[in-house]
Amino acid sequence: MGSGSSALKAAVVGYGVSGSIFHAPLIAAHPEFMLAGIVTANPQRAASAHQRHPETQVFADLPTLMAAVDNGLDLDVAVLGTPPEGHVDQADLLMRRGIGVVVDKPFTPSAAEARQLMDTARATDSLLTVFQNRRWDGDFLTVKQLVTRGQLGTVQSFESRFEWFSPSSGGWKDTTPTARGGGILLDVGSHLVDQAIELFGPPKEYSAELARHTPGAGPDEDGFVSMLHATGVRSRLWMNSKTPAVGPRFHVVGSGATFTSQDKDPQEAQLADGVVPTAQGYGSHARAQARLTTPEGARPIDLVAGDYPEFYDRLAAALRGVGPLPVDPAESTRVLEILEDIHSRHHVRQSSFSGAQR
Repeated sequence: MGSGSSALKAAVVGYGVSGSIFHAPLIAAHPEFMLAGIVTANPQRAASAHQRHPETQVFADLPTLMAAVDNGLDLDVAVLGTPPEGHVDQADLLMRRGIGVVVDKPFTPSAAEARQLMDTARATDSLLTVFQNRRWDGDFLTVKQLVTRGQLGTVQSFESRFEWFSPSSGGWKDTTPTARGGGILLDVGSHLVDQAIELFGPPKEYSAELARHTPGAGPDEDGFVSMLHATGVRSRLWMNSKTPAVGPRFHVVGSGATFTSQDKDPQEAQLADGVVPTAQGYGSHARAQARLTTPEGARPIDLVAGDYPEFYDRLAAALRGVGPLPVDPAESTRVLEILEDIHSRHHVRQSSFSGAQR
């Protein structure tokens, strides 16, 4: 492990959206880390990695990276930005080399595999955490602040939507069976359920509706989850990749006030546009799209700035042994247990009108 003032050396395994937009830029800009390696088998992505991070070694696959580690490459942590069906084998290989592991969500395709990884982490005394980055979305941080301070009164219901329009399906999330980690419930639901539990604790009951609108076999593209928390709050969570018009990102009703926000957190779009996390205005919404409504009327409310770099602040502290994990993998495993149970009890409905979309 890194210590003292020396930089913590990190590798990013997988250079798709997760690796290229989120992890590599966040690590490269962080003062406590050095981006020591990127793993991708795709020649175009490798060329992009060389161009954007010229001082970082690029490896064709994980065994090649491991061979470099065996030959003296110093590595404190590796981030898995790969499809979830490979997470168990990849994380196991890294932890048995004494390398800490950050796993992007969904943590694993199943809760049993997640528990297996936690067992390996304990057996090898390795750091293991999950990139539940939406805990650091600015709009979510705003909701959390309002709830914690009691500014809404007693919260009655929490509505959360993550929706967009993708007319074509072809990425691995759209075509991979749910048993191997595909579908919108495991993808977006991993965030929305995690956020709801962060705010209001575990659910005592839950139900769901799942649908697919694209013709042919495949995983869910449209989901709704209703959870009644032990605290009495009702969470209603929507996720849909096939809607041209999206609903409010958050709508939180309390006994004293209601909070409503529209636009998604800007950090993903900023990182995709090449905005570095240290730039002025990073994480801030360009326009106020949130309001607080009381019996006296509605007023605009400023959103807290989003802060994905805080995940890496906490990761650095955990790697140096001076702070807790940024995300406890047991929490992500609990989310997986809920999603897995939903899939077991609620089949994916094929839209009756999907044939008209050919």
